Amino acid sequence: MQKEALQHIAQDFAALKSGSLSISAFSTKARGQEALLQALPEKFGVVLHGLLDRLESSALFAEESCSFSQQDLWDSLQMWLDKAQAQLAKT
Repeated sequence: MQKEALQHIAQDFAALKSGSLSISAFSTKARGQEALLQALPEKFGVVLHGLLDRLESSALFAEESCSFSQQDLWDSLQMWLDKAQAQLAKT
């Protein structure tokens, strides 16, 4: 079940990057995956929520600002997805 939840986040992330899903909708969906976050070590939830907070804040600015790089956030979210998948593969 957790692997399916992670797959949903990955699909939503792809939709976000393609522009077919808003940052707000992506964030809401990702934050709603409590069962997945409970299955992962606590630090995964802390990191994901921090990334989502920064992503939501970046939406308030133009594509790039001095404080937030949307591309850097996307790269970090992809890294989170990769590490979460590796962690779930261990179980």
